[in-house]
Amino acid sequence: MEKRSHFEALENLSKDLFSTLAEVENLKKYLQDLMEENTALRLENDKLRERLDQLQSPAEVKPRNQGISNLQKIYEDDFHVCNVFYGQRRHDGEDCAWCLELLYRD
Repeated sequence: MEKRSHFEALENLSKDLFSTLAEVENLKKYLQDLMEENTALRLENDKLRERLDQLQSPAEVKPRNQGISNLQKIYEDDFHVCNVFYGQRRHDGEDCAWCLELLYRD
């Protein structure tokens, strides 16, 4: 009888571990979605600030770094420029949060 109770306890522990693993995976997915949304909102905010600056002082023009311009062209050709997927083709023209952060950070 004792062996059976140990086996049942081990079986219950195994089920709990699988349940916990599923919860962790769900949390990882949720966190990734939040990070992508946060990056997109930061980029939008930066673009709006740049546009506001342009409207307030149209005579002042900031020169853009040539390296960033080259990366922007590569990104527009549907290739990743981030360190995670560098050189891989972007699927269906989808935006990559890491690439966008690299291109538009201060």
